[in-house]
Amino acid sequence: MENYEISKYLEDFKTRINELSQAIKVENIQKEVVDAEELMKSPTFYQDMQEAQKVLKRFKEVKDVLDTYQLLLSWLEELEVYFEIHKAGEDLTNDIEIVIKKLEKLLDNFEIQMLLSQPYDHCDAIIELHPGAGGTESQDWTEILFRMYRRYAERHDYGLEILDYQEGEEAGIKSVTFMVSGTNAYGYLKSERGVHRLVRISPFDANSRRHTSFCACNVIPNIEEEVNIEIRPEDIRIDTYRSSGAGGQHVNKTDSAVRITHLKTGIVVTCQTDRSQIQNREKAMNLLKAKLYQLEQEEQDNKIRAIAGQVSENTFGSQIRSYVFHPYSMIKDHRTDFEVGNVAPVMDGDIDGFINAYLKSEFNVR
Repeated sequence: MENYEISKYLEDFKTRINELSQAIKVENIQKEVVDAEELMKSPTFYQDMQEAQKVLKRFKEVKDVLDTYQLLLSWLEELEVYFEIHKAGEDLTNDIEIVIKKLEKLLDNFEIQMLLSQPYDHCDAIIELHPGAGGTESQDWTEILFRMYRRYAERHDYGLEILDYQEGEEAGIKSVTFMVSGTNAYGYLKSERGVHRLVRISPFDANSRRHTSFCACNVIPNIEEEVNIEIRPEDIRIDTYRSSGAGGQHVNKTDSAVRITHLKTGIVVTCQTDRSQIQNREKAMNLLKAKLYQLEQEEQDNKIRAIAGQVSENTFGSQIRSYVFHPYSMIKDHRTDFEVGNVAPVMDGDIDGFINAYLKSEFNVR
């Protein structure tokens, strides 16, 4: 690598880091971290556990941002030192190239993270998977997708909690609702909302024919107490029933599962994974609140499109990505044209390329 190339990288890195510093308001973040640390030292901090959890979650978010920014500065300084020694006559080309690759990758990821500035991007994500027509074939595809998201959560050290799980009659999953919790979980995973299409040789076809399967994925933010959604007792019907599926050994012993129907909209939510009916009811109510908020936002978006003369797109019913296992291997996102030929890592949770391409495309549109 020539000196002018290294110099060009240095100037580019400095510009990008400076822009990030302004975007994240480093001084404000440093103050927020210090204030939170002081608050957590208080002997009464854990008296209100719910509020303490919110403070701890926010502290982790801003601390991660600050730590990443400081690591960028550290690597930039290291690159500058190496470059000065290199110009003085000692060959540090390999060391410089290693630092440049590390710095470039961290900067790319950090810039993507900074795109998550929309309302509720910081929230946990509630994901629902529903197989399309096709019976066992589509239900098996739904289970494969569920595994993909579970592996994605593991890769990013996110928590994953199953809220509702309905097994398929022969194989796969009839439906599953789960929550992925962690920093900016919704901001990243909102890109997965839509229909996922699979083309493969069916393992359930004795004649080994090629089949096409569909699975609808819905992603909503776990808004908790952040918005004022009023749910009146007379607007809902609450049913309890005996749990089934992936809920542990206790599931068939008590009527702990809860189903809530919102009478005005027809929205139905269920939760059956906790031993306590009270806990299942609370989680189901939070899920209903999130769905009502989503419905409200969609209605507002449709009104804006109608006024602007835009064609309304049914995002939940639209095909966003195709997974082709046969006659060739390829996974392609139809919104961004991002594609990969090696399907195995993607099905093992490596979907960051698709997510990042979506976020960049959204940012460019805005």
